Amino acid sequence: MQTENLPSENLVYNDQGLIPAIVQQYDSKEVLMLAWMNAEALELTRSTATTWFWSRSRGELWNKGATSGNTQQLKAIYYDCDQDCLLVQVDSPGFACHTGRRSCFYRQLPL
Repeated sequence: MQTENLPSENLVYNDQGLIPAIVQQYDSKEVLMLAWMNAEALELTRSTATTWFWSRSRGELWNKGATSGNTQQLKAIYYDCDQDCLLVQVDSPGFACHTGRRSCFYRQLPL
């Protein structure tokens, strides 16, 4: 991927101060989950090299894997052309979904 540095403050957050973060296994490119980050979650992710998100249902920050032990180690963060979505590449050796599955994307709509 081509890289271009952008200061974090230039990212576009929604009205709730959140930005969607697609989490992907860095080596296989498997999409693991979609979560939301606020500016604090993004900075914690960058400074700790583990993923942090904003829980919309609980209204608080959470460190992925802190309870389950399935911590995601940060490899890279990319942003899209509109600067309003993140692709967070991680090494996630365990499951990413709260259901105990590897990926949150395990169901398919019929075509």
